[in-house]
Amino acid sequence: MKIHEYQAKQILAKYGVPVPRGSVAYSAKEATKIAEDLGTEVCVVKAQIHAGGRGKGGGVKVSKGMDAIRESAETILGMQLVTHQTGTNGQKVKQLLVEEGVEIQKELYCSVLVDRGRQCVVLLASTEGGMDIEEVAEKTPEKIL
Repeated sequence: MKIHEYQAKQILAKYGVPVPRGSVAYSAKEATKIAEDLGTEVCVVKAQIHAGGRGKGGGVKVSKGMDAIRESAETILGMQLVTHQTGTNGQKVKQLLVEEGVEIQKELYCSVLVDRGRQCVVLLASTEGGMDIEEVAEKTPEKIL
């Protein structure tokens, strides 16, 4: 099953897990409207594709002010986003998640994935949140549960 980040956050919120306020945009105009409605000076504009590595590929931008939010949305929407998970052709960005900027105190990583070889579901967790879970696995595997 492939779901976008915004869909995963909707599920988490449904069960009481706090997530940043935000919404999906299909145009730069919608992105700025969402930012205005959020009433925050800083927003994170995120490409919604079925692949990791979006930040390193230029698909996630922290933007301050309406002009910067609009510019980020214009830059990301329609781009062919290439990451280590998309292959060389990348994936075309058709939608964005526009979220309020929040101060990060601690990042954790949690993933549920299907191990087809073992025919089971695997829960992967780490105290090293954010990007580069593959690098964490390679360099400090003891930080992965």
